[in-house]
Amino acid sequence: MTDLTAERQATLPWSWYADPEIGRREHERIFRGAWQYAARRDELTAAGSFAAAHVAGLPVVITRDRDDVLRAFANVCRHRGSIVARGSGERGTLQCPYHAWTYGLDGCLRAAPRTGSDAGFDASQLGLVPMAVGSWGPFVFVNPDPDAAPLEDALGDLPEVVRDHGLDLNALRFHHRVEYEIQANWKIALENYLECYHCQLNHPGLVSVIDDRRLTMQATGLRASQFNPAHPDALAGNGPFDLSGGGAEGQFHLLFPSLKVNVQPGPANLSIGPVWPVAPDRCRGFLDYFFAPEVSEEWIADFLTFDDAVGAEDTALVEGAQAGAGSGLVGAGRLLAHDEQLIAHFQDYVRERLEG
Repeated sequence: MTDLTAERQATLPWSWYADPEIGRREHERIFRGAWQYAARRDELTAAGSFAAAHVAGLPVVITRDRDDVLRAFANVCRHRGSIVARGSGERGTLQCPYHAWTYGLDGCLRAAPRTGSDAGFDASQLGLVPMAVGSWGPFVFVNPDPDAAPLEDALGDLPEVVRDHGLDLNALRFHHRVEYEIQANWKIALENYLECYHCQLNHPGLVSVIDDRRLTMQATGLRASQFNPAHPDALAGNGPFDLSGGGAEGQFHLLFPSLKVNVQPGPANLSIGPVWPVAPDRCRGFLDYFFAPEVSEEWIADFLTFDDAVGAEDTALVEGAQAGAGSGLVGAGRLLAHDEQLIAHFQDYVRERLEG
């Protein structure tokens, strides 16, 4: 990437990190039309299975019907709005727990008690509302817009980049999910993720694993990426966890609007998950952790202790930035031309959608 031009060095207005109207527009103009990671393929165990999930807080149900087609719907009953499906499993229909309206895995309304005498009742018009669905390796994505362009358009070259930097997604196995909440605007949380300018001062453990002095960056389409070679001391065995026998580079990608894809140096590992707004000054997220089957539980435990420590450090930084930027005392900030160029790429994306 090239360094920023002068006109791109100003940040977004900091009022955008506290204004409820901006938050409403973000939901409408960004998240309602974006592809978002929602579930794992292994949750849809066979033809005739379902998995309830959410995208940016919106309730979604993903199905794999008897015809083995992957589908997604708003997980909202067409009668009185109840959530229809919970959890995951194998069954031929989905039944709303409120009044027993029953839907096929193709979304069609199959049964609704006591509607036989309702002359105006047309079951064919009352199926679950469809959404777009697609998959990348073990990951299932949903877009609330049923007419969205294919997932492949949004992913761009991300699958190739991840593969070319040494990770075989299909060789990984799901380990566990971590959910979290941060008292900060979602954009501040992601802007922190997009730079390592703060790492030397705030992440002593992280900079003993990755060499942030040799970090490289890429930004194209909906992707912003950082590639971090492992620190020489860590490769020599002097680090918070053992890197021997694994990759010598970390890769960290943000797929807009808010999906983080993390690969640390060492044995094959990946964490993936979105961040989404729940209030102007609050966001939630989750990370699904995957490891190769041969990676030992002892190594995983050491890795997760390290990862939790870095996450706690970042949470404190992000919440402090929200307190200042959201105070209304200063109008905007200034980005560094080289170190914060990925933030500029992200802010271009947000600005285009909110001002367009």
